[in-house]
Amino acid sequence: MTSPTGPARPRPTHNHPVALLRGFVTSGVIGASLALVVVGFVLESVPVIVGGAVLAVVYGVLCRLAGAPARARKAAVAKRTALAGIESLRALDGEGGDIPVEFDLTVAPDDAPAYRVSITAYVNLVALPGYRPGGVVVVEHPVDRPWRVRLVGRPTPEWTQRAAGARVDTAPPSSLVREPPQGRAYGLALLVGLLVGAAVVVLPLRAELLAPRDTARPPSAPQPSVSSSTSTTVTSSGSGTVLLGPGQSMLDQDRLRGSIEDLTEEKGSDGASGSPDEALTVVVQDKLLSVVFAPTGMPAPRFDPRSLPYERIPALVEEARTTLGTGPVQTWQVTAERLTGPLVLRVGVTGPKGSASLEADERGTVVRRTPAAGG
Repeated sequence: MTSPTGPARPRPTHNHPVALLRGFVTSGVIGASLALVVVGFVLESVPVIVGGAVLAVVYGVLCRLAGAPARARKAAVAKRTALAGIESLRALDGEGGDIPVEFDLTVAPDDAPAYRVSITAYVNLVALPGYRPGGVVVVEHPVDRPWRVRLVGRPTPEWTQRAAGARVDTAPPSSLVREPPQGRAYGLALLVGLLVGAAVVVLPLRAELLAPRDTARPPSAPQPSVSSSTSTTVTSSGSGTVLLGPGQSMLDQDRLRGSIEDLTEEKGSDGASGSPDEALTVVVQDKLLSVVFAPTGMPAPRFDPRSLPYERIPALVEEARTTLGTGPVQTWQVTAERLTGPLVLRVGVTGPKGSASLEADERGTVVRRTPAAGG
């Protein structure tokens, strides 16, 4: 059931012009957003800070909408079911009933050469003894992505019978299949885009950045819509932002709930168009909350930001930080949206071993985990 050579090694997938341009633009927007926030703090300009946050949120929403057809095409790709032999497995640190387990498998499709692949899957503690080196399991993967292997928890009777009496010969290590690399050209495009985005913001303001500034603020200086010594709240017709000061976090008790209520009350009192209790997207970071409100008449899914499961968000962030294999988490972000159906809470984390995420429903119950590829 094996062959000395596995599937052809995939070539870098991000070297074609469209991917390079998309990476350059995305990196440029990130660079410009970060530069706006930094410049805003240096110049003590709240509109500049808010502009950076809103730019990132709006671009993220547009990318999400634009990428929906591509995600639908990937989801429609036929899946191949196959037997796989367990070469080795290692349970990773985890809490709760399901724990992450790292598998080294030999996948033996019926119509293709056998190959090696490494995956991380969540296995219930009760079922863990059933997985052992030398055992045979049923797996599936998209036909065009042999590295994206998933254990089939409840295979059909036919595949269960096949797995019970099968033996899968070990494929050579040279047949190991990994996700295609992005390529050096793509990495260079990201770096150049980041530098260009930052330069577009910094260069026009270099004179103001280098000019000496008095510590005293002129009496006529404009004030933000709502402010205090520890946080700043700003709303416009299409968005709202809350920026916390030192020593505070959106995960503090009642901090996120109070910040969203402040934004919706301010939105409703400024006479802007759109219902104050309807939003397209809510993005939460450690010290930053951004809400994109739904304009009147816009035919897009929306939700009441005050209905979020506030009490579950700190626990979701903690679970993402500790169980997805990224190592010490450097950044985290919670995004709430319902672009394609029910409300979804997506918690993304980034660490030394890569990026990972988990998704939860409107009650805060985890429905999907995507561990870090290098975790």
